[in-house]
Amino acid sequence: MVFCSQILAIHVGKPAGDILVFMTGQEDIEVTCELVRERLDALNDPPELSILPIYSQMPADLQAKIFDRAAPGVRKCIVATNIAETSLTVDGIMYVVDAGYSKLKVYNPRMGMDTLQITPISQANAGQRSGRAGRTGPGQAYRLFTEKAYKDEMYIQTIPEIQRTNLSNTVLLLKSLGVKDLLDFDFMDPPPQDTITTSLFDLWALGALDNLGELTDLGRKMNAFPMDPSLAKLLITSQEYGCSEEMVIIVSMLSVPNVFYRPKERQEESDAAREKFFVPESDHLTYLHVFSQWKANGFNDGWCIRHFLHSKSLRRAKEVRDQLLDIMKMQQMQMVSCGTDWDVIRKCICSGYYHQAAKVKGIGEYINLRTSVTVQLHPTSALYGLGFLPDYLVYHELILTSKEYMSTVTSVDPHWLADLGGVFYSIKEKGYSAREKRITETEFNRKMEIETQMAADRQRQLDEMQAEEELKLVKKAEPSKNKKTVTSGAVVKPVRKRAGRGF
Repeated sequence: MVFCSQILAIHVGKPAGDILVFMTGQEDIEVTCELVRERLDALNDPPELSILPIYSQMPADLQAKIFDRAAPGVRKCIVATNIAETSLTVDGIMYVVDAGYSKLKVYNPRMGMDTLQITPISQANAGQRSGRAGRTGPGQAYRLFTEKAYKDEMYIQTIPEIQRTNLSNTVLLLKSLGVKDLLDFDFMDPPPQDTITTSLFDLWALGALDNLGELTDLGRKMNAFPMDPSLAKLLITSQEYGCSEEMVIIVSMLSVPNVFYRPKERQEESDAAREKFFVPESDHLTYLHVFSQWKANGFNDGWCIRHFLHSKSLRRAKEVRDQLLDIMKMQQMQMVSCGTDWDVIRKCICSGYYHQAAKVKGIGEYINLRTSVTVQLHPTSALYGLGFLPDYLVYHELILTSKEYMSTVTSVDPHWLADLGGVFYSIKEKGYSAREKRITETEFNRKMEIETQMAADRQRQLDEMQAEEELKLVKKAEPSKNKKTVTSGAVVKPVRKRAGRGF
């Protein structure tokens, strides 16, 4: 590969100085490290090279190795994602090898799915990467793309995040600030209309907006939590179900990067350690189990290392949990525990995710109940590889990598879906016909039309009252026609009676 040849050419032929290589993700980084090591071993008596990968899923102690000073006569080669572009600076980097690609998270509003896409970097990114070379002295940057590609195929700036992410939280915030028409709102970088309408629909499905697009009481409560609206709803409804203590932990664990660590050289060992925490019905409950065990072991970092867990992610989850407890205290929400009755937690999870439900279709394969998109269970899920598959489940999010995978799933009872998401689902009873379904849908649509008409009538009445008030004010402001006036030049003055002398 071109970048391997370039790295070895720099290592063998260039003066002292460390190398920084930009790659797209964990798999590419690991393959690059292996290839460079193999090519280096094939050379006759090459200079010593220390190859150090860095990506987000690595434990903190291994990430810190890139900052250690290399031994005399040893050159460092750091293979990194775009985390090394702006987030950190390593002393001694003299050479940069830039492949010209990065992974971007892009939201597909029609499927309600996040996709990690490998895309060409922007011209601004390329300049930033080149700037990493020679921060402490003269340096060189090697770009593995042509000047024509730089000018014709790369954007000047990276696409703003507001144009490629789910906007449910932003829409909820704007609604709470009193913005009526979001499609005409003056965004600095306007997001696609599909994304806004999908976010409005999701908020309506969760009960945060009413049929007229106005904020409900539940929506105002959800706005107090700085997170995805589905997670905010879980915390609010957990009080009714009596499992708020457990739900705070689950939401905290979902708000941080994955806590499980799977090193390439010890995959089987890490998989066996992970299976000890699995709760067969739910990935959400698996996270709860992990946190509970970590707490029982005194929040010990050594225990995390033995069980292939990221202690940094768990500590972050603990911080998030403390912050959420403070918010719930301010909202005067009671903390209640359900003990070992985990079915209550599953039902509560269903209340926040009923609009993201799927039905079993084949081996490890499910079909989305609303969009009819075929989705897969992720191989890291607690439900993957079981002897049986639950008929219905809800998921936290969809991620497209090599396939459409459901991330963090929980099995649910179909009756729960019908009770909580009556807008979308109904249970077919014996004798339940398509005609009855049409009648139900017609009634629902009629109800929405009546509500819209009532709102329009209220608005017209308010406008009429406002017009009458303005008319009264105008009449009061007009001078009386009966008053006598005297003209002095261009000025018209009212005639006033002279005060008497008091005789």
